[in-house]
Amino acid sequence: MHAEDDFADTSIRETNKRFMSAFADGKAGDVAALYTDDGQLLPPSGAIVAGKPGIAAYWEGAMKQGIARIELGTLELDHQGATAIEVGRARLFGKEGDTAAAVKYLVVWKKQNGNWKLHRDIWNSDGA
Repeated sequence: MHAEDDFADTSIRETNKRFMSAFADGKAGDVAALYTDDGQLLPPSGAIVAGKPGIAAYWEGAMKQGIARIELGTLELDHQGATAIEVGRARLFGKEGDTAAAVKYLVVWKKQNGNWKLHRDIWNSDGA
């Protein structure tokens, strides 16, 4: 592994920590700031959500529906130049600390202005 690879891995993992922290603090705008300017969410059973304002509104809606916290866990991380692909699992928790959902996800990351940002974010349920 090269030093640049270590930097990318560390940066992406740190961005995931900022995502989890901002979500737990109810700051949907801060979550959306972690996406590229032309980032997209590809939620299950829903339309593509494009751009930071739309992404902020989507995550704010999830918070209003009772999702209080998200735990992200990277399973695989592969990168080539200014693009990285992350495969992981996430658990979503309600306000009482109960597990609301378990999902698997794939994120395409892009390096934008020297920072790793979520570019395409897709997930689906592990089931009932």
